[in-house]
Amino acid sequence: MTATWVTGAFAAILLAGAAQAGATVSGPIPGDPIIDIAKGDQAAKGYVTEEYVFSGTAQAYRQIGAPTTDGRWQVEPAATAPFKSRLIVQRPSDPKKFNGTVYVEWLNVSGGRDSAPDWKLAHREILRSGAAWVGVSAQKVGIEGGRSLNLGALPLKKMDPARYGELSHPGDAFCFDIFSQGGQLARNTGDQKILGALAPKRMLAIGESQSAIYLTTYVNAVDPVAKVFDGFVIHSRFGGAPAVEAYDLMDPANAAKMPKAVKLRDDLRAPVITVITETDLMSSFGGFLAARQPDSDRLRIWEVPGASHADSYMLAVSDIDNDATSPVTLAATYLQTTTIRGAKATDKPFNFAPQHHYIVSTALSSLDRWVKTGVAPPHGAPMATVATGDPAGTFRLALDANGNARGGIRTPWMDVPFARLSGLGNSGGTLSVFVGTSEVFDQATLDRLYPGGRKDYLQKFDVALARAVKAGFILKADEADIRALAVAMYPGAR
Repeated sequence: MTATWVTGAFAAILLAGAAQAGATVSGPIPGDPIIDIAKGDQAAKGYVTEEYVFSGTAQAYRQIGAPTTDGRWQVEPAATAPFKSRLIVQRPSDPKKFNGTVYVEWLNVSGGRDSAPDWKLAHREILRSGAAWVGVSAQKVGIEGGRSLNLGALPLKKMDPARYGELSHPGDAFCFDIFSQGGQLARNTGDQKILGALAPKRMLAIGESQSAIYLTTYVNAVDPVAKVFDGFVIHSRFGGAPAVEAYDLMDPANAAKMPKAVKLRDDLRAPVITVITETDLMSSFGGFLAARQPDSDRLRIWEVPGASHADSYMLAVSDIDNDATSPVTLAATYLQTTTIRGAKATDKPFNFAPQHHYIVSTALSSLDRWVKTGVAPPHGAPMATVATGDPAGTFRLALDANGNARGGIRTPWMDVPFARLSGLGNSGGTLSVFVGTSEVFDQATLDRLYPGGRKDYLQKFDVALARAVKAGFILKADEADIRALAVAMYPGAR
Protein backbone atom coordinates (compact mmCIF):
# COMPACT_ATOMS: atom_id res chain seq x y z
CA MET A 1 0.00 0.00 0.00
CA THR A 2 1.69 3.19 -1.18
CA ALA A 3 1.50 6.62 0.36
CA THR A 4 -0.06 7.95 -2.87
CA TRP A 5 -2.87 5.38 -2.68
CA VAL A 6 -3.57 6.23 0.95
CA THR A 7 -3.71 9.94 0.16
CA GLY A 8 -5.96 9.31 -2.83
CA ALA A 9 -8.31 7.02 -0.93
CA PHE A 10 -8.56 9.41 2.00
CA ALA A 11 -9.21 12.27 -0.42
CA ALA A 12 -11.97 10.29 -2.10
CA ILE A 13 -13.73 9.82 1.23
CA LEU A 14 -13.47 13.53 2.05
CA LEU A 15 -14.47 14.61 -1.42
CA ALA A 16 -17.48 12.32 -1.47
CA GLY A 17 -18.63 14.04 1.68
CA ALA A 18 -17.93 17.48 0.24
CA ALA A 19 -19.92 16.61 -2.88
CA GLN A 20 -22.99 16.10 -0.71
CA ALA A 21 -22.77 19.58 0.82
CA GLY A 22 -25.95 21.35 -0.22
CA ALA A 23 -26.37 24.95 -1.30
CA THR A 24 -29.41 27.02 -0.41
CA VAL A 25 -31.57 28.81 -2.97
CA SER A 26 -33.52 32.05 -3.04
CA GLY A 27 -35.82 33.22 -5.79
CA PRO A 28 -36.99 33.23 -8.44
CA ILE A 29 -35.77 36.79 -8.92
CA PRO A 30 -38.37 39.03 -10.59
CA GLY A 31 -37.54 40.27 -14.10
CA ASP A 32 -35.37 38.92 -16.90
CA PRO A 33 -31.92 37.48 -16.20
CA ILE A 34 -28.91 39.09 -17.86
CA ILE A 35 -27.24 36.59 -20.17
CA ASP A 36 -26.14 36.32 -23.79
CA ILE A 37 -28.60 33.66 -24.89
CA ALA A 38 -30.87 32.82 -27.81
CA LYS A 39 -34.44 33.80 -26.98
CA GLY A 40 -35.99 31.02 -29.06
CA ASP A 41 -39.73 30.62 -28.57
CA GLN A 42 -39.87 29.45 -24.96
CA ALA A 43 -43.24 30.95 -24.12
CA ALA A 44 -44.87 29.51 -27.23
CA LYS A 45 -43.43 26.11 -26.30
CA GLY A 46 -44.88 26.28 -22.80
CA TYR A 47 -41.58 27.06 -21.09
CA VAL A 48 -40.87 29.42 -18.22
CA THR A 49 -37.56 31.20 -17.61
CA GLU A 50 -36.48 31.86 -14.03
CA GLU A 51 -33.37 32.99 -12.20
CA TYR A 52 -32.22 31.97 -8.71
CA VAL A 53 -29.43 32.87 -6.33
CA PHE A 54 -27.70 29.88 -4.75
CA SER A 55 -25.16 30.06 -1.98
CA GLY A 56 -23.15 27.88 0.34
CA THR A 57 -19.59 26.74 0.97
CA ALA A 58 -17.48 25.67 -2.00
CA GLN A 59 -14.58 23.21 -1.93
CA ALA A 60 -11.31 23.79 -3.81
CA TYR A 61 -9.09 20.89 -4.88
CA ARG A 62 -5.41 20.08 -4.92
CA GLN A 63 -3.81 17.90 -7.59
CA ILE A 64 -2.13 14.72 -6.34
CA GLY A 65 0.96 14.33 -8.49
CA ALA A 66 1.52 15.82 -11.93
CA PRO A 67 -1.43 16.31 -14.32
CA THR A 68 -0.54 13.50 -16.73
CA THR A 69 -1.59 13.42 -20.38
CA ASP A 70 -3.71 10.28 -19.87
CA GLY A 71 -6.23 12.21 -17.76
CA ARG A 72 -6.14 9.79 -14.84
CA TRP A 73 -5.95 12.61 -12.33
CA GLN A 74 -6.47 12.45 -8.60
CA VAL A 75 -7.33 15.36 -6.34
CA GLU A 76 -7.67 15.99 -2.65
CA PRO A 77 -9.57 18.63 -0.66
CA ALA A 78 -8.01 22.05 -0.33
CA ALA A 79 -9.50 25.30 0.96
CA THR A 80 -13.17 26.09 1.39
CA ALA A 81 -14.87 29.44 0.91
CA PRO A 82 -18.38 30.92 0.98
CA PHE A 83 -19.97 31.74 -2.37
CA LYS A 84 -23.14 33.25 -3.76
CA SER A 85 -23.80 32.70 -7.45
CA ARG A 86 -26.82 32.39 -9.76
CA LEU A 87 -28.71 29.78 -11.78
CA ILE A 88 -30.89 30.34 -14.83
CA VAL A 89 -33.68 27.81 -15.42
CA GLN A 90 -35.68 27.15 -18.56
CA ARG A 91 -38.27 24.43 -18.00
CA PRO A 92 -41.64 23.17 -19.18
CA SER A 93 -44.41 24.70 -17.09
CA ASP A 94 -46.45 21.49 -17.45
CA PRO A 95 -44.76 18.48 -15.77
CA LYS A 96 -46.57 16.18 -18.22
CA LYS A 97 -44.53 17.68 -21.05
CA PHE A 98 -41.19 17.15 -19.29
CA ASN A 99 -39.09 14.30 -20.72
CA GLY A 100 -37.06 13.77 -17.54
CA THR A 101 -33.79 15.26 -18.81
CA VAL A 102 -32.00 18.34 -17.48
CA TYR A 103 -29.09 19.82 -19.44
CA VAL A 104 -26.82 21.72 -17.05
CA GLU A 105 -24.63 24.18 -18.95
CA TRP A 106 -21.38 25.57 -17.59
CA LEU A 107 -21.92 29.17 -18.70
CA ASN A 108 -19.10 30.51 -20.85
CA VAL A 109 -17.21 33.63 -19.74
CA SER A 110 -14.59 34.06 -22.47
CA GLY A 111 -16.22 37.28 -23.68
CA GLY A 112 -16.28 38.81 -20.19
CA ARG A 113 -19.85 37.92 -19.22
CA ASP A 114 -22.01 34.81 -19.04
CA SER A 115 -23.15 33.33 -22.33
CA ALA A 116 -24.80 30.03 -23.20
CA PRO A 117 -23.37 28.81 -26.53
CA ASP A 118 -24.76 25.29 -26.24
CA TRP A 119 -28.26 26.61 -25.54
CA LYS A 120 -27.80 28.84 -28.60
CA LEU A 121 -26.80 25.95 -30.83
CA ALA A 122 -29.28 23.37 -29.52
CA HIS A 123 -32.21 25.33 -28.07
CA ARG A 124 -34.65 24.08 -30.69
CA GLU A 125 -33.88 20.45 -29.84
CA ILE A 126 -34.06 21.13 -26.09
CA LEU A 127 -37.45 22.82 -26.43
CA ARG A 128 -39.08 20.31 -28.77
CA SER A 129 -37.81 17.33 -26.74
CA GLY A 130 -39.37 18.61 -23.52
CA ALA A 131 -36.07 18.80 -21.61
CA ALA A 132 -35.18 21.40 -18.99
CA TRP A 133 -32.04 23.53 -19.09
CA VAL A 134 -30.09 25.07 -16.21
CA GLY A 135 -27.25 27.55 -16.71
CA VAL A 136 -24.70 27.76 -13.90
CA SER A 137 -22.55 30.85 -13.30
CA ALA A 138 -19.59 28.75 -12.22
CA GLN A 139 -16.73 31.19 -12.86
CA LYS A 140 -15.68 34.46 -11.30
CA VAL A 141 -15.33 36.48 -14.52
CA GLY A 142 -19.04 36.42 -15.26
CA ILE A 143 -19.90 37.76 -11.81
CA GLU A 144 -16.98 39.87 -10.59
CA GLY A 145 -14.96 40.49 -13.77
CA GLY A 146 -11.41 39.44 -14.64
CA ARG A 147 -9.31 38.32 -17.60
CA SER A 148 -11.28 37.76 -20.82
CA LEU A 149 -11.11 38.36 -24.57
CA ASN A 150 -11.84 42.04 -23.91
CA LEU A 151 -14.95 42.24 -26.08
CA GLY A 152 -16.38 45.12 -24.07
CA ALA A 153 -18.78 43.04 -21.97
CA LEU A 154 -19.29 43.80 -18.28
CA PRO A 155 -19.74 41.26 -15.46
CA LEU A 156 -23.10 40.91 -13.74
CA LYS A 157 -22.30 43.04 -10.70
CA LYS A 158 -21.35 45.99 -12.91
CA MET A 159 -24.18 45.53 -15.42
CA ASP A 160 -26.90 45.55 -12.77
CA PRO A 161 -25.66 46.21 -9.20
CA ALA A 162 -29.21 46.32 -7.85
CA ARG A 163 -30.01 42.84 -9.16
CA TYR A 164 -26.66 41.13 -8.70
CA GLY A 165 -24.82 43.13 -6.05
CA GLU A 166 -25.29 40.41 -3.44
CA LEU A 167 -23.41 37.83 -5.53
CA SER A 168 -19.92 36.87 -4.38
CA HIS A 169 -17.47 34.53 -6.09
CA PRO A 170 -14.33 33.46 -4.17
CA GLY A 171 -12.32 32.64 -7.34
CA ASP A 172 -12.08 29.90 -9.91
CA ALA A 173 -10.25 27.54 -7.58
CA PHE A 174 -13.82 26.87 -6.40
CA CYS A 175 -15.57 26.76 -9.79
CA PHE A 176 -15.64 22.97 -10.07
CA ASP A 177 -17.52 22.51 -6.82
CA ILE A 178 -19.82 25.46 -7.56
CA PHE A 179 -20.77 23.68 -10.79
CA SER A 180 -21.32 20.42 -8.89
CA GLN A 181 -23.60 22.16 -6.40
CA GLY A 182 -25.56 23.77 -9.24
CA GLY A 183 -26.02 20.30 -10.72
CA GLN A 184 -27.18 18.91 -7.40
CA LEU A 185 -29.82 21.61 -7.15
CA ALA A 186 -30.99 20.77 -10.66
CA ARG A 187 -31.94 17.33 -9.36
CA ASN A 188 -34.84 19.17 -7.67
CA THR A 189 -34.81 17.09 -4.50
CA GLY A 190 -35.55 18.07 -0.91
CA ASP A 191 -36.86 21.55 -0.21
CA GLN A 192 -34.43 23.39 -2.56
CA LYS A 193 -36.48 23.09 -5.73
CA ILE A 194 -35.62 25.18 -8.78
CA LEU A 195 -37.60 23.17 -11.35
CA GLY A 196 -41.07 23.53 -9.90
CA ALA A 197 -42.98 20.26 -9.93
CA LEU A 198 -40.61 18.53 -12.38
CA ALA A 199 -39.04 15.22 -11.41
CA PRO A 200 -35.68 14.89 -13.23
CA LYS A 201 -34.40 11.47 -14.21
CA ARG A 202 -31.20 12.38 -16.07
CA MET A 203 -28.69 15.16 -15.35
CA LEU A 204 -26.41 15.90 -18.33
CA ALA A 205 -23.56 18.43 -18.14
CA ILE A 206 -22.72 20.46 -21.23
CA GLY A 207 -20.22 23.20 -22.04
CA GLU A 208 -18.51 24.84 -25.01
CA SER A 209 -15.05 26.36 -25.57
CA GLN A 210 -13.52 27.54 -22.27
CA SER A 211 -16.32 25.73 -20.46
CA ALA A 212 -15.44 22.54 -22.36
CA ILE A 213 -11.82 22.87 -21.25
CA TYR A 214 -12.95 23.17 -17.64
CA LEU A 215 -15.30 20.19 -18.14
CA THR A 216 -12.33 18.15 -19.38
CA THR A 217 -10.62 18.78 -16.06
CA TYR A 218 -13.90 18.17 -14.25
CA VAL A 219 -14.39 14.77 -15.91
CA ASN A 220 -10.78 13.72 -15.31
CA ALA A 221 -10.36 14.94 -11.74
CA VAL A 222 -13.64 15.81 -10.04
CA ASP A 223 -16.37 13.62 -11.51
CA PRO A 224 -14.90 10.34 -10.14
CA VAL A 225 -15.63 11.55 -6.61
CA ALA A 226 -18.42 14.11 -7.03
CA LYS A 227 -20.67 11.79 -9.11
CA VAL A 228 -23.25 14.49 -9.80
CA PHE A 229 -23.91 14.11 -13.53
CA ASP A 230 -25.08 11.16 -15.62
CA GLY A 231 -23.26 12.16 -18.80
CA PHE A 232 -21.33 14.95 -20.52
CA VAL A 233 -21.15 16.76 -23.86
CA ILE A 234 -17.72 18.39 -24.06
CA HIS A 235 -18.03 20.71 -27.03
CA SER A 236 -15.17 22.52 -28.78
CA ARG A 237 -12.32 21.92 -26.38
CA PHE A 238 -8.74 22.25 -27.54
CA GLY A 239 -5.80 19.98 -26.68
CA GLY A 240 -4.96 21.02 -23.16
CA ALA A 241 -6.75 21.17 -19.84
CA PRO A 242 -5.74 22.86 -16.59
CA ALA A 243 -4.79 21.14 -13.40
CA VAL A 244 -7.28 22.04 -10.69
CA GLU A 245 -4.90 24.69 -9.30
CA ALA A 246 -4.02 26.23 -12.72
CA TYR A 247 -7.58 27.23 -13.33
CA ASP A 248 -7.18 30.71 -14.90
CA LEU A 249 -6.94 29.96 -18.62
CA MET A 250 -6.37 33.63 -19.47
CA ASP A 251 -3.30 33.90 -17.22
CA PRO A 252 -0.10 33.32 -19.26
CA ALA A 253 1.67 32.20 -16.07
CA ASN A 254 -0.48 29.08 -16.06
CA ALA A 255 0.81 27.88 -19.45
CA ALA A 256 3.63 25.87 -17.87
CA LYS A 257 1.19 24.15 -15.51
CA MET A 258 -1.21 23.12 -18.27
CA PRO A 259 -0.36 20.04 -20.36
CA LYS A 260 -0.72 20.80 -24.08
CA ALA A 261 -2.39 17.47 -24.76
CA VAL A 262 -4.79 15.89 -22.27
CA LYS A 263 -6.90 12.87 -23.09
CA LEU A 264 -10.02 11.91 -21.19
CA ARG A 265 -9.34 9.20 -18.64
CA ASP A 266 -9.86 5.68 -19.98
CA ASP A 267 -12.02 4.64 -17.00
CA LEU A 268 -14.81 7.17 -17.44
CA ARG A 269 -17.58 6.90 -14.87
CA ALA A 270 -20.27 8.34 -17.17
CA PRO A 271 -20.73 8.56 -20.96
CA VAL A 272 -19.07 11.45 -22.79
CA ILE A 273 -19.57 12.84 -26.29
CA THR A 274 -16.85 15.22 -27.45
CA VAL A 275 -17.68 17.48 -30.43
CA ILE A 276 -14.68 19.00 -32.25
CA THR A 277 -14.64 21.55 -35.09
CA GLU A 278 -11.82 22.25 -37.53
CA THR A 279 -10.76 25.23 -35.40
CA ASP A 280 -10.53 23.09 -32.28
CA LEU A 281 -8.60 20.32 -34.02
CA MET A 282 -5.97 22.45 -35.75
CA SER A 283 -5.66 25.53 -33.53
CA SER A 284 -2.20 27.07 -33.52
CA PHE A 285 -2.42 27.59 -29.77
CA GLY A 286 -2.80 23.91 -28.95
CA GLY A 287 -5.29 21.96 -31.03
CA PHE A 288 -7.20 18.82 -30.15
CA LEU A 289 -5.15 16.89 -32.74
CA ALA A 290 -2.52 16.24 -30.06
CA ALA A 291 -5.17 14.91 -27.64
CA ARG A 292 -6.96 12.52 -29.99
CA GLN A 293 -7.86 9.14 -28.56
CA PRO A 294 -9.97 6.19 -29.69
CA ASP A 295 -13.63 5.83 -28.82
CA SER A 296 -14.52 3.48 -25.99
CA ASP A 297 -17.63 2.02 -24.41
CA ARG A 298 -18.18 5.40 -22.68
CA LEU A 299 -16.63 7.84 -25.16
CA ARG A 300 -17.56 9.13 -28.60
CA ILE A 301 -15.52 11.78 -30.42
CA TRP A 302 -17.29 13.55 -33.28
CA GLU A 303 -15.06 15.68 -35.51
CA VAL A 304 -17.00 18.07 -37.73
CA PRO A 305 -15.34 19.15 -41.01
CA GLY A 306 -16.27 22.53 -42.44
CA ALA A 307 -17.21 23.82 -38.98
CA SER A 308 -15.60 26.55 -36.90
CA HIS A 309 -15.41 27.13 -33.16
CA ALA A 310 -17.95 29.96 -33.50
CA ASP A 311 -19.99 30.65 -36.62
CA SER A 312 -22.93 32.50 -38.14
CA TYR A 313 -25.47 30.37 -36.32
CA MET A 314 -23.96 30.91 -32.89
CA LEU A 315 -23.31 34.61 -33.39
CA ALA A 316 -26.44 35.67 -35.29
CA VAL A 317 -28.87 33.06 -36.61
CA SER A 318 -29.64 31.55 -33.20
CA ASP A 319 -31.06 34.90 -32.07
CA ILE A 320 -33.95 34.59 -34.55
CA ASP A 321 -34.26 30.83 -35.10
CA ASN A 322 -37.62 29.44 -33.97
CA ASP A 323 -40.61 27.70 -35.49
CA ALA A 324 -41.93 30.98 -36.92
CA THR A 325 -38.75 32.00 -38.77
CA SER A 326 -38.84 31.39 -42.52
CA PRO A 327 -35.97 29.57 -44.28
CA VAL A 328 -35.46 32.64 -46.47
CA THR A 329 -34.89 34.83 -43.41
CA LEU A 330 -32.54 32.26 -41.89
CA ALA A 331 -30.59 31.93 -45.16
CA ALA A 332 -30.12 35.67 -45.41
CA THR A 333 -28.76 35.74 -41.85
CA TYR A 334 -26.43 32.79 -42.48
CA LEU A 335 -24.79 33.97 -45.66
CA GLN A 336 -21.52 35.73 -45.97
CA THR A 337 -20.80 38.47 -43.47
CA THR A 338 -17.83 40.01 -41.68
CA THR A 339 -19.93 41.76 -39.06
CA ILE A 340 -21.39 40.72 -35.71
CA ARG A 341 -24.44 42.69 -34.57
CA GLY A 342 -23.54 45.53 -36.91
CA ALA A 343 -19.84 45.82 -36.03
CA LYS A 344 -17.04 44.66 -38.32
CA ALA A 345 -15.33 41.67 -36.73
CA THR A 346 -13.22 39.94 -39.42
CA ASP A 347 -11.44 40.58 -42.70
CA LYS A 348 -13.04 37.60 -44.46
CA PRO A 349 -16.63 36.32 -44.25
CA PHE A 350 -16.80 33.97 -41.31
CA ASN A 351 -18.06 30.42 -41.38
CA PHE A 352 -21.77 29.99 -42.15
CA ALA A 353 -21.80 26.18 -42.23
CA PRO A 354 -25.16 24.98 -40.77
CA GLN A 355 -23.90 21.50 -39.80
CA HIS A 356 -22.31 22.62 -36.52
CA HIS A 357 -25.67 23.60 -35.04
CA TYR A 358 -27.40 20.43 -36.19
CA ILE A 359 -24.66 18.07 -35.01
CA VAL A 360 -24.54 19.65 -31.54
CA SER A 361 -28.31 19.14 -31.33
CA THR A 362 -27.78 15.51 -32.30
CA ALA A 363 -25.03 15.14 -29.68
CA LEU A 364 -27.34 16.31 -26.89
CA SER A 365 -30.14 14.03 -28.07
CA SER A 366 -27.76 11.08 -28.51
CA LEU A 367 -26.26 11.48 -25.03
CA ASP A 368 -29.76 11.57 -23.57
CA ARG A 369 -30.69 8.34 -25.34
CA TRP A 370 -27.36 6.75 -24.36
CA VAL A 371 -27.94 7.45 -20.67
CA LYS A 372 -31.62 6.56 -20.80
CA THR A 373 -31.46 3.34 -22.85
CA GLY A 374 -27.83 2.29 -23.02
CA VAL A 375 -27.89 2.58 -26.82
CA ALA A 376 -24.54 4.12 -27.73
CA PRO A 377 -24.22 6.80 -30.43
CA PRO A 378 -22.46 6.00 -33.71
CA HIS A 379 -18.69 6.27 -34.04
CA GLY A 380 -17.45 9.26 -36.01
CA ALA A 381 -14.43 9.08 -38.30
CA PRO A 382 -11.61 11.54 -37.63
CA MET A 383 -10.89 14.34 -40.05
CA ALA A 384 -8.07 13.44 -42.42
CA THR A 385 -4.68 15.10 -41.96
CA VAL A 386 -1.38 15.03 -43.84
CA ALA A 387 2.14 15.83 -42.68
CA THR A 388 3.44 19.22 -43.76
CA GLY A 389 7.01 17.96 -43.97
CA ASP A 390 8.38 20.77 -41.83
CA PRO A 391 11.05 20.07 -39.16
CA ALA A 392 8.50 20.52 -36.39
CA GLY A 393 6.51 17.52 -37.63
CA THR A 394 3.24 19.41 -37.97
CA PHE A 395 0.11 18.37 -39.82
CA ARG A 396 -2.55 20.11 -41.89
CA LEU A 397 -6.04 19.11 -42.90
CA ALA A 398 -6.33 16.99 -46.04
CA LEU A 399 -8.58 18.83 -48.51
CA ASP A 400 -10.69 17.58 -51.37
CA ALA A 401 -10.81 19.02 -54.89
CA ASN A 402 -13.19 21.75 -53.73
CA GLY A 403 -10.93 22.89 -50.89
CA ASN A 404 -13.02 21.30 -48.12
CA ALA A 405 -11.77 18.95 -45.41
CA ARG A 406 -11.85 15.20 -45.92
CA GLY A 407 -13.03 12.68 -43.35
CA GLY A 408 -14.91 13.41 -40.15
CA ILE A 409 -18.68 13.38 -39.81
CA ARG A 410 -20.11 13.73 -43.30
CA THR A 411 -23.02 16.04 -43.94
CA PRO A 412 -24.62 17.33 -47.16
CA TRP A 413 -22.81 20.66 -46.79
CA MET A 414 -19.54 18.79 -47.15
CA ASP A 415 -20.56 16.10 -49.64
CA VAL A 416 -22.72 18.40 -51.79
CA PRO A 417 -20.99 21.76 -51.27
CA PHE A 418 -21.71 25.18 -52.70
CA ALA A 419 -18.87 26.86 -50.79
CA ARG A 420 -15.47 26.33 -49.23
CA LEU A 421 -16.05 26.14 -45.50
CA SER A 422 -13.23 26.22 -43.00
CA GLY A 423 -12.59 26.64 -39.30
CA LEU A 424 -9.34 28.43 -40.05
CA GLY A 425 -7.80 31.27 -41.98
CA ASN A 426 -9.49 34.49 -40.85
CA SER A 427 -7.95 37.70 -39.49
CA GLY A 428 -8.84 41.22 -38.49
CA GLY A 429 -10.04 41.05 -34.91
CA THR A 430 -10.09 39.26 -31.57
CA LEU A 431 -12.66 36.71 -32.72
CA SER A 432 -11.03 35.98 -36.08
CA VAL A 433 -9.10 32.93 -34.84
CA PHE A 434 -12.38 31.31 -33.77
CA VAL A 435 -14.85 32.00 -36.60
CA GLY A 436 -13.23 30.41 -39.66
CA THR A 437 -14.03 31.40 -43.23
CA SER A 438 -16.55 30.79 -45.98
CA GLU A 439 -16.25 31.35 -49.71
CA VAL A 440 -19.17 30.68 -52.04
CA PHE A 441 -18.11 28.98 -55.27
CA ASP A 442 -18.18 31.06 -58.43
CA GLN A 443 -20.82 30.33 -61.03
CA ALA A 444 -18.44 28.31 -63.20
CA THR A 445 -17.71 25.94 -60.30
CA LEU A 446 -21.40 25.63 -59.44
CA ASP A 447 -22.19 24.83 -63.08
CA ARG A 448 -19.47 22.18 -63.14
CA LEU A 449 -20.69 20.54 -59.92
CA TYR A 450 -24.42 20.88 -60.66
CA PRO A 451 -25.00 21.02 -64.43
CA GLY A 452 -28.74 20.92 -63.84
CA GLY A 453 -28.62 23.95 -61.54
CA ARG A 454 -30.59 24.20 -58.30
CA LYS A 455 -32.69 21.11 -59.08
CA ASP A 456 -29.54 19.03 -59.60
CA TYR A 457 -28.03 20.39 -56.38
CA LEU A 458 -31.14 19.62 -54.33
CA GLN A 459 -31.42 16.07 -55.65
CA LYS A 460 -27.84 15.36 -54.59
CA PHE A 461 -28.33 17.23 -51.32
CA ASP A 462 -31.36 15.08 -50.47
CA VAL A 463 -29.37 11.87 -50.96
CA ALA A 464 -26.55 13.13 -48.72
CA LEU A 465 -29.01 14.37 -46.10
CA ALA A 466 -30.78 11.01 -45.94
CA ARG A 467 -27.39 9.33 -45.56
CA ALA A 468 -26.41 11.60 -42.64
CA VAL A 469 -29.75 10.97 -40.90
CA LYS A 470 -29.40 7.22 -41.35
CA ALA A 471 -25.84 7.36 -39.99
CA GLY A 472 -27.15 9.01 -36.81
CA PHE A 473 -25.42 12.39 -37.04
CA ILE A 474 -28.45 14.46 -38.08
CA LEU A 475 -31.79 14.17 -36.29
CA LYS A 476 -34.80 13.03 -38.29
CA ALA A 477 -36.70 15.92 -36.69
CA ASP A 478 -34.38 18.39 -38.46
CA GLU A 479 -34.60 16.84 -41.91
CA ALA A 480 -37.46 18.97 -43.29
CA ASP A 481 -35.99 22.23 -41.95
CA ILE A 482 -32.60 21.41 -43.43
CA ARG A 483 -34.11 20.68 -46.83
CA ALA A 484 -36.01 23.98 -46.80
CA LEU A 485 -32.84 25.81 -45.77
CA ALA A 486 -30.93 24.18 -48.64
CA VAL A 487 -33.49 25.52 -51.10
CA ALA A 488 -33.09 29.03 -49.71
CA MET A 489 -29.30 29.04 -49.37
CA TYR A 490 -28.25 27.73 -52.78
CA PRO A 491 -26.57 30.68 -54.52
CA GLY A 492 -26.89 29.60 -58.14
CA ALA A 493 -28.96 31.67 -60.56
CA ARG A 494 -30.72 28.61 -61.98
